[in-house]
Amino acid sequence: MAYSYEPHHFEDFEEGKEFISVGRTVTESDFMMHSALSGDWTELHTNKEYAEDQQFGERIAHGPMTFVQATGFVYRTGIVERTAVAFLGMNYMDLPNPVTIGDTLQLEIEVANRKDLDSRDDAGIVVLDTVMENQEDTVVFEGDMKFLVKKQN
Repeated sequence: MAYSYEPHHFEDFEEGKEFISVGRTVTESDFMMHSALSGDWTELHTNKEYAEDQQFGERIAHGPMTFVQATGFVYRTGIVERTAVAFLGMNYMDLPNPVTIGDTLQLEIEVANRKDLDSRDDAGIVVLDTVMENQEDTVVFEGDMKFLVKKQN
């Protein structure tokens, strides 16, 4: 069962440790808010009539919106609450299937590795392998997220 976890410091992230996020259903408002914020009003995301005649037969989420939802799920778990110094990027990201209005998403997280830094004694790098699936267990996002995380001291 998904629930909120306690904040984790660098030392708490053991390789292989797993977490699962809460679920969340994607709404039409999510599509519109992402379009408004990003300025991306591409018809495949915002025009129902146009999208129905395209490959997927309905509107699909913006790729960046799917990524943003995945990062939001990491924060919703609580594991990096007040311990993340920075999101440092990703080595890879894949969006193998579309997200549509009405999909319920959930993120699985596994600690891939952690790395001490010679340049800092107060924080280290934690890499999280993530997989987001919809209600049909279809993968819609995969990627490794790198965070700079505070040490316990």
